[in-house]
Amino acid sequence: MTVRVPAKVNLQLGVGPIRDDGYHDLVTVFHAVSLFDEVTAEPVGGTHAAEGLTIVRDDGPLAVTVEAAPGAQVDIGDVPTGADNLAARAAQLVADRLGVEPRVRLRIRKAIPVAGGMAGGSADAAAALVACARLWDDGEEPRLDREELLELGAALGSDVPFAMLGGTAVGLGRGERLTPALTRGTFHWVFATADGGLSTPAVYAECDRVREAQGERVAWPQVSQNLMTALATGDAKALGAALGNDLQPAALLLRPSLRRTLDAGRDLGAIGSLVSGSGPTCAFLAESENHAAELAAELGGLGVARAVVRAHGPVPGATVI
Repeated sequence: MTVRVPAKVNLQLGVGPIRDDGYHDLVTVFHAVSLFDEVTAEPVGGTHAAEGLTIVRDDGPLAVTVEAAPGAQVDIGDVPTGADNLAARAAQLVADRLGVEPRVRLRIRKAIPVAGGMAGGSADAAAALVACARLWDDGEEPRLDREELLELGAALGSDVPFAMLGGTAVGLGRGERLTPALTRGTFHWVFATADGGLSTPAVYAECDRVREAQGERVAWPQVSQNLMTALATGDAKALGAALGNDLQPAALLLRPSLRRTLDAGRDLGAIGSLVSGSGPTCAFLAESENHAAELAAELGGLGVARAVVRAHGPVPGATVI
C-alpha cells in the first residue's frame, strides 16, 4: 500500500503564549504544496493475503527504510530508521488501536526537505497512518474512520492531521484543530533549502527567549483577514503581502545566513517571502508559473541555497496511489 503525501508551508504562523503543558497556542494557515513523499507499507512476517497473492516473509516487525526520491536533493542522513521514526510510531498506533501485531516494512521515499520547516516527518506519519489502516483494517466495515485517524495523527504531532487533510486550512490549538479555508486558484512557489536543518523545539525556545528578553507581552494570535481574503479571491500579490511567521526572527537568529537568502529572493522579484515554519527552508511566492520558473533559475545561480525547487498549491493531502 503506497500513500503519497505533500509538504506544507505556513502562510501565517502566529505564536501565542506558552501554555501550562509547555506548548504554545497557535493560529496558523497551512497550505499543502506539490513536493511529495511516498510511504509504502508492505506486510512482513507470517502469511498475508493481498489482492489474491500470498506474501510470506520473515524480516522482523516494523522495519523502516528511507531513500531520496529520484532527482530530489534531500539529505536523508539524519532521518531515523528505528522505532523513533514518526512513521514507525504511526504504524504502532494503528496496530495498537486495531489489536494487531505491527509486522510491516515502511519504505519512505523523500522529496520533502528534512528538518526544513515543511513538515516532512509529519507527512510521513500521516501517510503511514493511512497506509497501515488500509492494510490492517476491515475494508467493508473499518474500525478507524477518517476522524479517528485524524485523532491519532494529532497524538503524534501538530502537523500530522493537516498532512492527511491537505488543501489550505486554518489550524488552532497546537495547530491540530483544522478548518478548511476557502481558496481560489493556484499559487506558485519557489523553495530554497539550506544545508542542515533547524530543530523546531530550538526555534520555539529562541522565540520565547527573545520575547522574554524584550519584555514583550505576548498577545493572543488572530487569523489575518487580509490573508484569508487574498486566498478566497486568488489574489497572489495580496497573499504575498499578507504572509507572516512569528518564528522567523528566531530562525534568523539561529541561522543568520537565511537573511541573505530572503533578500536575494525579494531582489529577484518574489511577491512574498518568509521562512517556512521553523525553517530553515525559505519560501517565495511568484506571480505565475512562468515567474516561478524564472525566479527559481535565477535564485539557483546565486549560491544562497543548497537547492531550489518549484511547487504549486494547494494540493490534496495523503492519497493512496
